[in-house]
Amino acid sequence: MALLRVNPTRMELTQTKRRLATARRGHKLLKDKRDEMVRQFMLRIKENYRLRKQVEEELAGAFAAFSVARALMEPGSLNQALMYPARQARLQMGQESILSVRVPKMTVDQESLQRSVVPYGLAETSSQLDGAIAVMAASLPNLLKLAEVEKICSMLADEIEKTRRRVNALEYVMIPQFEETIRYITMKLDENERGNLTRLMKVKEMIKDRT
Repeated sequence: MALLRVNPTRMELTQTKRRLATARRGHKLLKDKRDEMVRQFMLRIKENYRLRKQVEEELAGAFAAFSVARALMEPGSLNQALMYPARQARLQMGQESILSVRVPKMTVDQESLQRSVVPYGLAETSSQLDGAIAVMAASLPNLLKLAEVEKICSMLADEIEKTRRRVNALEYVMIPQFEETIRYITMKLDENERGNLTRLMKVKEMIKDRT
């Protein structure tokens, strides 16, 4: 382990000990942050799995109904029926903080989702199309929530990796380096003290011999 470039003095020893104490406190805080972020990440992963499964089931049913409607309806009538949006959704975009990580927060205006989801006449359309559009419209909040959760998972994963690298740098590089430097300075100070003591004893003997 490489030593820090310091002079082996008592002042440097005191400063290095303070830096070591700060590094240890930072290491503990970062480890606690990393562990909590992993816990939050696992919660979001479970929520993501639940939402994705639910959305995939809803969309699979809607696509199956669309396939039946396509087979039963004229292509022109189907295209005309799908020309206009079933509903308009109003979103409020914001942010929230998860352990100092700014993640997106989407809120759907529920009033905007309460409009009729059938923007076309029923004379030339099939019930399968009506059902498919209703399912697609009902799954919109879950789709938006799924997108939000997946983005949060991605951002948390990146921050966990950054925090892990910082923890490893402190644990395996900086803290051992400070500890080794403290041992080196302490050893040098002890050597100097022994040398000074030896010189004092020799001087004392020389003075005694002269007297």
